[in-house]
Amino acid sequence: MIAVGLAAWSLLRTPEESAHSAAGSPTAGAPQSGAAQSGDVKAGVCTAVDTVRNAVSRQTNADFGPDPVAREAVAANARLATVGGGSYLLARLDPQLPAELADAVRTFATDLQDIGMKQLAGIPNTDPALSDQLKAAQATSARITDLCK
Repeated sequence: MIAVGLAAWSLLRTPEESAHSAAGSPTAGAPQSGAAQSGDVKAGVCTAVDTVRNAVSRQTNADFGPDPVAREAVAANARLATVGGGSYLLARLDPQLPAELADAVRTFATDLQDIGMKQLAGIPNTDPALSDQLKAAQATSARITDLCK
């Protein structure tokens, strides 16, 4: 019972509470230069973007055959990866992230959320507005790749 309570509490804590509770860890108080922190933040968000792109690609391109239920399951997982990926990226934005990269990641993340919700609403990818948004998201993703070099 206590373990369940502690697990629920740790899941419901805000990021600020987690940061404060980590202050007692041996590395939490170690001084770092602004450049080192900024590089770590950049590397972290670039890794997160790669993770999201891989998840969306993997779930979108899965093939479980012609069964209609399997096709719907693939579509559902792709939509989940898209919407969830946007939220995942927004949660990883950090004030120390270079502004140009932060803006691109924020745009990409909100586009992913919007695209996923439109897909959940049944709007096909062939819809001109959604098709344009998909192209814009791909362009932003390519821009992020350049900014992460």
